[in-house]
Amino acid sequence: MTLANGRPLLAIPGPSVIPDRVLAAMHRPAPNIYEGELIEMTDTVLRDLRRVARTEGEVCIYIGNGHAAWEAALANTLAPGDRALVLATGRFGKGWAEMAKTRGIDVDLLDFGTERPVDPAEVEARLKADKGGKVRAVLTVHTDTATSVRNDIAAIRAAIDAAGHEALFMVDCIADLACERFEMDAWGVDVTVSASQKGLMTPPGLGLVFFGARARAARARLGAVSSYWDWVPRTEGGVYYQKFCGTAPTHHIFGLREALTMLLEEEGLEAVWQRHRHLAEAVWTAVGHWAAGGPLRCNVPDRLHRSTAVTAVLTGEADAEALRRWCADRAGLTLGVGLGLSGPTKGSRTPGLFRIGHMGHLNPPMLLGTLATIEAGMKALGIPHGDGALSGAAAVIAKA
Repeated sequence: MTLANGRPLLAIPGPSVIPDRVLAAMHRPAPNIYEGELIEMTDTVLRDLRRVARTEGEVCIYIGNGHAAWEAALANTLAPGDRALVLATGRFGKGWAEMAKTRGIDVDLLDFGTERPVDPAEVEARLKADKGGKVRAVLTVHTDTATSVRNDIAAIRAAIDAAGHEALFMVDCIADLACERFEMDAWGVDVTVSASQKGLMTPPGLGLVFFGARARAARARLGAVSSYWDWVPRTEGGVYYQKFCGTAPTHHIFGLREALTMLLEEEGLEAVWQRHRHLAEAVWTAVGHWAAGGPLRCNVPDRLHRSTAVTAVLTGEADAEALRRWCADRAGLTLGVGLGLSGPTKGSRTPGLFRIGHMGHLNPPMLLGTLATIEAGMKALGIPHGDGALSGAAAVIAKA
């Protein structure tokens, strides 16, 4: 028997739940791409994206996913033979490093494992040892979506400064932009990459790159950059189509405009961050109760280093895939697969791990329903777990 005959709930770490208002804003005829509403709306979208990233710098929209944003950032700042120091806390930091290698960039990988954040002291020491200043860029992620480790971006910037190093600082904020506090300018980030499908509550299809003056100077050093990735015509060209190197992603822009209105004008960014913090605390509390009587635990032991957008849950000997399958087939809840941690894998998946996405368009009924369904699945499958998870999560929400 299945009880999944209602509206399904997506609790994966992106794409996140798309608000009905965003879908409605996109459900319209194709617009005039030469003049009028779309051109004016795009200017407001670019302005408000800067507000979300907390930057006075430039922003480019690429028709693509987060990987496209990775490549755009690399193409405009680093040439083949340049060296980059990549600080990895999971699969996605390493993925950015692999992409850099395919572009002929010399990558120095500093791997911090899958349960702890980047250690700024190690970064400072590595950069101090770079006597010739060969490292041109330091790359890291704010939240690694695979592990749910959150890095202290301001502390890493301080380490770069303490080393007296001139490397660009480039940050992947794909998983948690508009979920977690991020201060691009105040934290000294030169390039930020993100995408539309997570905290920005818009369908996948837009890669975002924000950059400041030091990154602009790095681009000038390169000379020619492929016409599609080049951010110069996208930000300095005088014709609308140059912003996208061709036809604009029209309906994504309509959807993103509605999402930005919801985030900035109606809820307010500070309130958005606080909402995500409370909902994340509810998840962590529930998992803590389950852990008291069974094998489940949060992948990141220290709450201070956990993302407020996604929680990776280790299941020990319990079958995470069976739990995910039960939740989807019997109850209509989709949880995130395990990705890229150590141990046995099935393809790219880690069987002893699932992920709860708590990002974007989310409220207590949705989250408590997710937690209750996971607990029902554990009961149905005979997975041992402690009591009090739901009441504990409810108590966290009650204090908000």
